[in-house]
Amino acid sequence: MAEVHIAAQQGFTKEAQAYARGRPEYPPALVGWLTSPMGLAVGRTVADVGAGTGKFTQLLPATRADVIALEPVDAMRAQLQTGLPGVRALAGTAQAIPLPDASLDAVVCAQAFHWFANRQTLDEFHRALKPSGKLGLVWNVRDESVDWVAALTAIVTPYEGDAPRFHKGDWRRAFPHPGFNALVEHRFEHQHVGPPQQVIVDRFMSVSFIAALAARDNAAVRGRIEALLATHPALSGQRTVSFPYYTLAFDCTRSA
Repeated sequence: MAEVHIAAQQGFTKEAQAYARGRPEYPPALVGWLTSPMGLAVGRTVADVGAGTGKFTQLLPATRADVIALEPVDAMRAQLQTGLPGVRALAGTAQAIPLPDASLDAVVCAQAFHWFANRQTLDEFHRALKPSGKLGLVWNVRDESVDWVAALTAIVTPYEGDAPRFHKGDWRRAFPHPGFNALVEHRFEHQHVGPPQQVIVDRFMSVSFIAALAARDNAAVRGRIEALLATHPALSGQRTVSFPYYTLAFDCTRSA
């Protein structure tokens, strides 16, 4: 756990249940990306690194590949094991995968790579992957062209501190890497539909650096989110909301 950022350790431990409730699923179209170009199929083995509560892991059995979930935070891994009892779940980090050399056909990281995007991680992925194995990186990204989505982001962003974030773009500095070919990008649109408490309140209160706040600050953030729900014309009084996302998926191949 020393390799896991403190915001992830504290926040994801405190709010694992809210994470499981509030985080969006991934678009079903990603299964096509997992089978081609990621190449998952019967007889292949894939590791979901930083698997969390299994939001992305649950897509992988549809490929008929053998699935291993790797998650260092005990509370998150417990949620995954409850929801996906048939998946082999291991404790471990991206920098120290508890699997033999050249044992994997693919590694995937969903909503996670920004936490450990460095040369050491890519070296470890290279070690665990077979020659010509695939690396896939996935993020659900909020569509901030919608005004109330942008307003929610404005509420939480002042608290992010040094927590790694996809939108900062720092994760890209791990590339290029001599052991991997260039990244190829794919984009998928989707909506997270459900009660506002789930898709907005639980979603934002499960953000690592918000969940890790002191109780007073955490309550202040919740209050501002609930005030937006009560006053914004698109949200006030709604029993169901559609939260707009797009999903970015990147893949590359172990080259040497």
